[in-house]
Amino acid sequence: MKMPSIVKPYETKASDIKSEWRHVDAEGETLGRLATRLATMLMGKDKPMYVPHMMTGDYVVVTNAELIRVTGDKVAQKIYYTHSGYIGGLKERTLGQMLARNPDRVIKHAVKGMLPKNALGRKMLLRLKVYAGPEHPHQAQFGARQSQEQES
Repeated sequence: MKMPSIVKPYETKASDIKSEWRHVDAEGETLGRLATRLATMLMGKDKPMYVPHMMTGDYVVVTNAELIRVTGDKVAQKIYYTHSGYIGGLKERTLGQMLARNPDRVIKHAVKGMLPKNALGRKMLLRLKVYAGPEHPHQAQFGARQSQEQES
């Protein structure tokens, strides 16, 4: 009697992973929905070769961070807290103040909360590049990928 052959499932290897550069325009996007989409891209969950213990995600460049939308009265009511570590060192800023001062931090903070809370999650967050205006210094990475596609 012949034993049935066992087919092993495919296991993603580090050599199979090819990170791409993606551009997202945040103009008119809702903060939470945008952060969810960005976290999915950074983790690589939108790819068929996703595995939770490897960096399968892409680099993501977000522009126009200052033009995001929020629903309700969150601009005045949502508060961000930071602490210096000293007595009386608690600072609080509203979403409106954060958008005026550092609109890129608002998106990074929202995405950070949706990534894994470990070393891999911290590496994923480093792949997120957020800019307040429409300009960004990563045009060369996008141009290199497009020129390779044209040659093929």
